[in-house]
Amino acid sequence: MTTVYILNGPNLNLLGLREPEIYGHDTLAGIEARCRAKAKQLGLEVVFRQTNVEGELVNQIHEAREKAKGIIINAGAYTHTSVALHDALRAVALPAIEVHLSNVYRREAFRHHSYISPAAHGVICGFGPQSYELALEGLAAILNNKGKA
Repeated sequence: MTTVYILNGPNLNLLGLREPEIYGHDTLAGIEARCRAKAKQLGLEVVFRQTNVEGELVNQIHEAREKAKGIIINAGAYTHTSVALHDALRAVALPAIEVHLSNVYRREAFRHHSYISPAAHGVICGFGPQSYELALEGLAAILNNKGKA
């Protein structure tokens, strides 16, 4: 089976508790379960991880180079600050989809810039937990050469 990495950055371990008016009441464990079910439908295997440490995310991206065919990443606040994540995604040269639960363009101006986007094949934001499922569909299409970006 084709493996994809779903990587989650800082504070996503607090989903369901942190600002539910913005991020909803779903937990990261619930999102992981949804992703595993969707991936199974698409014939994909998922490695699902979360860390609050930028360097660990970089290491996970590097690991994906050897063990996966694509990456879905919700880098959280690192989206708006991390050149290191941008460079790591470019270096591994895997198709990547950037994901956000909220519509970052309806939020504070500093969230409108992403260092991840230029290194990603696509960006999905604003659909809550469904953003991850949509990203899996998009990544599956790219991996099957049906969804060129």
